[in-house]
Amino acid sequence: MAPGSSPGAVVYVGEQRLIKVRVDVIHYDSSGCSERQDVSVQGCADAVRQNGITWMNVNGVHDVGLIEHLGERFGLHPMTMEDIVNTTQRPKVEEFEGYIFMVLKMIAFNEVSQSIDIEHVSVILGQNFVISFLEDDGDVFDGVRERIRSSGGRIRWMKADYLAYSLMDAVVDHYFLAVERMGDIIEEVDDRLLEDPRPNDIKEIHGLKRGILSLRKAVWPIREEVGVIVKSESPLLTAESRVFWRDLYDHSIQIIDLVETHRDILGGMHDTYLSILSHRMNEVMKVLTIISTIFIPLTFIAGVYGMNFKEMPELQWRGGYYSVWALMIVIATSLFLYFRRKHWL
Repeated sequence: MAPGSSPGAVVYVGEQRLIKVRVDVIHYDSSGCSERQDVSVQGCADAVRQNGITWMNVNGVHDVGLIEHLGERFGLHPMTMEDIVNTTQRPKVEEFEGYIFMVLKMIAFNEVSQSIDIEHVSVILGQNFVISFLEDDGDVFDGVRERIRSSGGRIRWMKADYLAYSLMDAVVDHYFLAVERMGDIIEEVDDRLLEDPRPNDIKEIHGLKRGILSLRKAVWPIREEVGVIVKSESPLLTAESRVFWRDLYDHSIQIIDLVETHRDILGGMHDTYLSILSHRMNEVMKVLTIISTIFIPLTFIAGVYGMNFKEMPELQWRGGYYSVWALMIVIATSLFLYFRRKHWL
């Protein structure tokens, strides 16, 4: 939201996109389901008036005009529409008259860039309808769609709140996939770090730390959000679905525990990398110090007998040259054995 804008101003905040915003509608009940793509706002309203449950999935939130039109048609509060188009909005849940508004982040692991992709998702739970708003085309809801089409599970016999739960559950399940993939990479880096640390490892560790921080920022509010739903007394939440919301709350806690574990491991890896580098430097300095220590007395002897004074009696000795060599060898050997006995070598 731009500074100075009035509260409730619907201003898109996020990456500029050129794709056309599309609204897909699935209408179902216990007897069957129907699907339509690229439906108008009036078509969405007509679908909700029918018996059964209507799921409207909005692909893209950069078309402010369409979001405002949809909000007016379904009685959404201006503050809700403002949060829908603000892709930086923190995950949260709010109850309004006639609907419940939920914000969360959809997470996927990008194998190409080896990083975390985060997409803004908003969900509106109303009486016999659910509206999901996605930042971009593409989502993790294919499993939910397939269950509706095939009448798999209980989704076709439950109310709209179970559909909202199913959408959030699909998002949280993909948190597990992203976190586990991050965990695999962290384990690989950790094993390599102990065997053969490389200069670019510290850069990779920092990249993983940024990814974990992004995950943590997206995941931590989910527990609070689902906790509010579990405790809510809204008539839109049926007694039959509450056990599923409580299970989702447990899943959110598991995700947070995994993220915190990986965060602690990465912090330890950073310290381990610096310790290994320090140890290697100490080993190098120890070897250089030992070599210097051995050669210091030898250099002293060579320097003394390299002076050009005439009155140096040892220079006239018949075996002087060999005696000096013998002395230097004895000194070097004695120092070497001494260092070995001290376990410095």
